[in-house]
Amino acid sequence: MHKKILLLGSGELGKELVIALKRLGQTVIAVDSYAGAPAMQVADGFEVADMLNGEQLDAIVAKHQPDLIVPEIEAIRTERLYAYEQQHIQVVPSARAANFTMNRKLIRDLASKELGLQTAKYFYAISFESFKKAVSEIGLPCVVKPLMSSSGKGQSVLKNLDDQQQVWDYAITNSRGDIQEVIIESFISFHTEITLLTVTQKNGLTLFCPPIGHRQERGDYQESWQPVAISEKDYNDACDMAQKVTSALTGAGIWGVEFFLTDNGVYFSELSPRPHDTGMVTLAGTQNLSQFVLHARAILGLPIPTIQLERAGASVVILANKTAETFSITGLEKALLQPNTDVRIFGKPSTRPYRRMGVALINGTADADINELREKAKAAAACISIT
Repeated sequence: MHKKILLLGSGELGKELVIALKRLGQTVIAVDSYAGAPAMQVADGFEVADMLNGEQLDAIVAKHQPDLIVPEIEAIRTERLYAYEQQHIQVVPSARAANFTMNRKLIRDLASKELGLQTAKYFYAISFESFKKAVSEIGLPCVVKPLMSSSGKGQSVLKNLDDQQQVWDYAITNSRGDIQEVIIESFISFHTEITLLTVTQKNGLTLFCPPIGHRQERGDYQESWQPVAISEKDYNDACDMAQKVTSALTGAGIWGVEFFLTDNGVYFSELSPRPHDTGMVTLAGTQNLSQFVLHARAILGLPIPTIQLERAGASVVILANKTAETFSITGLEKALLQPNTDVRIFGKPSTRPYRRMGVALINGTADADINELREKAKAAAACISIT
């Protein structure tokens, strides 16, 4: 088996996926908007392009004639993916999935209106006036997000009516693509946020990884841990919802399905049709197969006999705090003195405030105290400085 794979988006998740695919003998061409992106450093070739430019995207596909196209980010002219499927190119997981999940309106309406999943109350707004009306209907606090964005960009919690203009402007300014619209959601009082990594197969049952707990700031992942405390009922409900939504979107691959755990049950939040940032914790050896190996096998149609928890683990991100083209990373020696600790430095060529530059990973026995592991992962991350 040998496939040529076009990877659209070449960040740290894409880098680990390329490594998994190369270990299975595949050829990967990495695409991103800037040279030197992490996945480009390990791929067979690369292209620098604006993937929101349909003509540039068409030209790259025509040049490389891939067997598979694997989107790794949101900022893609996703409607072009339908045409590539008609050219008998496999889009991962499918053109339908990529289109729906790149736009919060499509995925939320599918989950809530068509599939009947429990979600937060929500409205959309295309103008500041309609935004204010939606806020009055939802009430405070409420969560505001662009319909198209990534890594928490443009997302905020509105707690004071005096901040409406600021929150609206922040969401619109950070919208990706040409969609200038926001979603306003009621704030869910949750005790835990989880990611349920879900694997759909070409030939085989839908599989679920042990749930991952995570904490966000500014709408972006800061730490994750596996396993997470969850009742059997909540776990079964989450699996049922994940299976419904992935079946409706179609295709094979790994999906990061996010849920809120509350005293009133499980609420569907969002979904990504690719490896999930919170799933970086699987690089700590928590599962028999990392999320990247699972994705590689699923998209190639290779068997996945079982997914099982082998260790408890935690991950904590390493962030930059300034914008710079040149920088140094120090503290690896100190971080790695702690047993069962590992570090991934992503290799991004520049920094900016809150940009993820690496991740600290730690594991323990399957029954280890997860809070102790979280603290150790935080300590390891704190050892590393970006100057």
